Amino acid sequence: MARPQMLKLPEVLTEIGMSRAAFYRMRARKQTPRIVKLPNGQLRVRRQDLDAWLESCEQHAA
Repeated sequence: MARPQMLKLPEVLTEIGMSRAAFYRMRARKQTPRIVKLPNGQLRVRRQDLDAWLESCEQHAA
């Protein structure tokens, strides 16, 4: 079984077109996709979690 694709935070920000500051404000309100914090402090987002989060945003906007 293949490991899930993990995206770095800058990759996520580029894909969703959001600034780091805006992302962290949303994160404080628990409105971002699930985040994995690595032992070195870096953040990663699983591709499937980002896709699911984007889909949920579409449903709320309709």
